[in-house]
Amino acid sequence: MHGQTTAQEIFRQLCDSIEDAGLQWKGLAGITTDGAPSMTGRKNGLVALVQRKLEEEGVEDAIALHCIIHQQALCSKITRFDNVMSDVVKIINHIRSRALKHRQFRDFLAEIESEYEDVLYFTEVRWLSRGKVLKRFFELRAEVKAFMEKDGMTVPVLNDPKCLMDLAFLVDVTQELNVLNKKLQGQDQLVSAAYDNVRAFSKKLVLWKAQLFQTNLCHFPACKALMDSGTTFSGEKYADTIGKLQEEFDQRFADFKTHRATFQIFADPFSFDVEDAPPVLQMELIDLQCNTDLKAKFREVGGKTVELGQFLRKLPPTFPELSRMFKRTMCLFGSTYLCEKLFSTMNFNKSKFRSRLKDEHLKAILRVSVASSLKPNVAQLCERKRCQVSGSKD
Repeated sequence: MHGQTTAQEIFRQLCDSIEDAGLQWKGLAGITTDGAPSMTGRKNGLVALVQRKLEEEGVEDAIALHCIIHQQALCSKITRFDNVMSDVVKIINHIRSRALKHRQFRDFLAEIESEYEDVLYFTEVRWLSRGKVLKRFFELRAEVKAFMEKDGMTVPVLNDPKCLMDLAFLVDVTQELNVLNKKLQGQDQLVSAAYDNVRAFSKKLVLWKAQLFQTNLCHFPACKALMDSGTTFSGEKYADTIGKLQEEFDQRFADFKTHRATFQIFADPFSFDVEDAPPVLQMELIDLQCNTDLKAKFREVGGKTVELGQFLRKLPPTFPELSRMFKRTMCLFGSTYLCEKLFSTMNFNKSKFRSRLKDEHLKAILRVSVASSLKPNVAQLCERKRCQVSGSKD
């Protein structure tokens, strides 16, 4: 995008890209957006324009979902204690933004034989770094306090027991959010598996809220360490914060709940209750669940993405609606891993040691790198080539 990012302009660029790639609109299974007004506007948003285009083409509507990782990032900000986070950032910037102070701090850690060599920088754009920064700062809290007091500066976040407990709570919560984020960015991640991870985290929030009310800190190691050392812990305060985070998750992932039945049928069609299935799938679902041969083959797949695709391709033609639903759902895969891999490969190849790198070279390298999991059909490729025939003498 080089111009404006209005819905009409984005839609025009999308149409041009689909036409240039030789794709068809009937192959569009889903649309993932960041929730911006230009994307989700009811009448003139990108999703509305695409749905209108699909109606004109006479094909099935695409599923419109919100980016899971972006939603999780927004939910994580509910837990942020601004005063604690700002104090931590100020202390880190005081240490790392000055070369002399930074060198003195590293020497101080080496002198006392600390487990870590330095504190980590915090970047607001890379919100995932918050968990690592807070954890490192918390584990170095005694060293940071001693160094800052030696420098003649007070550290409120480390001197006030309430602020210190808030810091410990943030450390524990952001660590769990980081674990969820890594699960969502895994390789070969389908939408059903991603939604399962979100549902699991939402249920964990319910458990944590109940445990915090009971002052049970078995899943909050940082808070437990402080409480064991004599620091007062207010379970009700932090349980309310977990409750707000739970409400935010339920609200932001409401669009996924509307397709929950489809995801569950896709994940395990043989154990799904037929009465809860859409009417168009019920008859085929009964036939499928009574087919012992297909059931055994599905169990052999074990939920693996590649093998699951092979199983779905072998479905008999007597299951047209199920086959169509399976294929469309399988198209809704997580693209984060592929995007990160793409940029890593691009940065690696755009180095000063290359003698030549044009657009066509980079495009070929990226295509081979990203599609490394695909196996070429060598026999079919050889059939399209004419073998070299040596010349014959007359």
